[in-house]
Amino acid sequence: MTQSEFLNIVMPFKDKVFRLAKRLLVSREEAEDATQEILLKLWNNKAKIEEYKNVEAFSMTMTKNFCLDKLKSKQAQNLKIVHSNYQDHSVSVQKQVELNDSLDWVGKIIEDLPEQQKMVIQLRDIEQYDYDEIAKMLDMNNTAVRVALSRARKTIREKLTNTHRYGIK
Repeated sequence: MTQSEFLNIVMPFKDKVFRLAKRLLVSREEAEDATQEILLKLWNNKAKIEEYKNVEAFSMTMTKNFCLDKLKSKQAQNLKIVHSNYQDHSVSVQKQVELNDSLDWVGKIIEDLPEQQKMVIQLRDIEQYDYDEIAKMLDMNNTAVRVALSRARKTIREKLTNTHRYGIK
């Protein structure tokens, strides 16, 4: 496999790998390092890439496992989820502040979710994978994915509603 062929395969989903890594790790730098590691592993195993049915799903699974291993390691004591990739430049400053505040709250709420629910929210609602792909990536059945997603969304909705209604954390 040539470098060009390899790039044609991995470039379409490179940003998804980065976003998943960013969801799970501390910072942009950590996510960039993780993305680079995953792409390097794919490059080193490029001879086997064509054997995989879905290289993108395989890469997302690799990313998840790599990041979870990194989180479990001793060097990851201070890692936390940070996610805010939404910007709407066509709104007023007040509306932008409100949106950023809401996104911050959602990020904090997602941060407190159980690990499995965090992963399902990221893969379904942010990365737009379908249930079958998520089930394969997380080694779960479809029903478990749907239940985890439903519970995560319900928790986010309840906490966000209570925060805005009552101003409590």
